[in-house]
Amino acid sequence: MVAYLQHVEVEKRLAARTVTLYTEDMRKLQRAATEAKQDVLQLQAFHIRKQVALMHSQGRSARGIALILSGWRGFYHWAVLQGLVPNNPVLDIKAPKAARPLPKALSADDAVQLAAFRRSSSELADAGNGTAPGWLELRDAAMTELLYSSGLRIAELLGLDTQASAQAEQQGRGWIDMLAGEAHVIGKGQKRRSVPVGAPALAALQAWLQVRDVAARWPDQPALFISSRGQRMSAQSAWLRLRQRSQQAGLPVPVHPHMLRHSFASHVLQSSSDLRAVQELLGHANIATTQVYTRLDFQHLAKVYDAAHPRAHLPQVSVPERKDGEPER
Repeated sequence: MVAYLQHVEVEKRLAARTVTLYTEDMRKLQRAATEAKQDVLQLQAFHIRKQVALMHSQGRSARGIALILSGWRGFYHWAVLQGLVPNNPVLDIKAPKAARPLPKALSADDAVQLAAFRRSSSELADAGNGTAPGWLELRDAAMTELLYSSGLRIAELLGLDTQASAQAEQQGRGWIDMLAGEAHVIGKGQKRRSVPVGAPALAALQAWLQVRDVAARWPDQPALFISSRGQRMSAQSAWLRLRQRSQQAGLPVPVHPHMLRHSFASHVLQSSSDLRAVQELLGHANIATTQVYTRLDFQHLAKVYDAAHPRAHLPQVSVPERKDGEPER
């Protein structure tokens, strides 16, 4: 093991922090060998699997186990090259699958509260000025409404142009059809899809378009959502603006764009129970990706049940202890 650690430090020139992690992995491997009453170079695949099961039962995360296995795999790969062992016992051993976390979604009330949030009329009075708070308000309101109305990814939202064009199509950009009430977007894998846009979102978009370039400063800028400098908005800027808007709207948690996509999917599924339709609306290539929202839906139903059903919380019933000699019933 000492020779291997010298190899990764001197020959591979790994960072000091990485060498420290490798050293800790080797200590774990040595402990596993000691528990198995074997030399490290004599450990077999079943010894490794036993250690994986033990670490998993002790609560170590799947990612943590995977990192440890990676360190052990690297050691045995080196040992094979040195002729110290005939094969790598860790080669085909994988860590347990990590539980897929539920996507974070807003409640329907919170999502509507955020989408409907508007600043005071006094702040909107100067909406025609490209750098005024009212101008930003109309833009941010349109972005928020559209994200929740159509479940767009942030890249799809910021890739929208004010109108369709051959150039936009070649460069993979989408556009909004105001008359049809549809957003035509280019998703992952350059897959095109059309999604409906709700009436409130269309109204917010119309209000934004009326002031987007009222001073005709950027006549050649096709982007639907632009910064105060007339450039297509960046994803980072959109994240910060939405986070700020959610705080202004009084929501208990900061909101990011993908949270509105999750909220869209969860709320449509709760109302329709049509998983295939939600898959099409989100542009998922595999329905397994969409099925995560069924877990969210069940979570919502469970909360409704606990809150509303009169017998959801029954009192604890004490079971009398059986006296010695009394037969079981």
